[in-house]
Amino acid sequence: MERLQKVIANAGVTSRRKAEDLIKEGRVTVNSIKVTELGTKVTNKDIIKVDGKELLKENKVYYILNKPRGIITSVTDDKKRKTVVDLIPCKERIYPVGRLDYDTTGILLLTNDGEFANILMHPSSEVEKVYIVKVKGIIKGDSINTLKNGIIIDGKKTEKAKIKLRKIDYKTNTSMLMVTIHEGRNHQIKKMFENVGYPVLKLRREREFIFDLKGLKSGEYRPLTPKEVAIVYSLGKNK
Repeated sequence: MERLQKVIANAGVTSRRKAEDLIKEGRVTVNSIKVTELGTKVTNKDIIKVDGKELLKENKVYYILNKPRGIITSVTDDKKRKTVVDLIPCKERIYPVGRLDYDTTGILLLTNDGEFANILMHPSSEVEKVYIVKVKGIIKGDSINTLKNGIIIDGKKTEKAKIKLRKIDYKTNTSMLMVTIHEGRNHQIKKMFENVGYPVLKLRREREFIFDLKGLKSGEYRPLTPKEVAIVYSLGKNK
């Protein structure tokens, strides 16, 4: 037997924390009986419904994608643009873990396992994400130090970041840097550099936690190994 909120999260409906909210709001039934008590345990034989829709028992799948430019990080798009889900043909209902902007490339994980996704996205996990950033202008040392120590964007100071200058090109008036952060705020990298006067021209996520782009060309993907999945779950247990 497993706790109801964990079963809902594992079905890919939402995170465990949000599943708890669904239960408390009376939006979950087990065998046609409304359940509002957290900690309720269920079995594989129980019929669970969220907002009247029965939970589908899918096999858990996990993928890593090298996201190309011009692809939407979403399950669907009302403008009929291609999404990251379109790049991975599978029968399971997968969704992206976090997001990358339309014009940002690199590592993106996709799954139908809500628990797995929540571990990686939860702030307490402090999952490191490494980006290669190309900016307009020849960046100065004081600007790099400012970014390292944290700056105010959207009314809140960013956590300290690791930043290494990779290359300066005086001919094109551009700078290339490696940036490591563990936050996941909206457009964070772009806003950080714009704040110190260096607009981002290109952005690629090179690494997230233990995952990198090795062996994956733009648009290519691969399933995660059982060992990789286990490492992510061990991160959740250590919180």
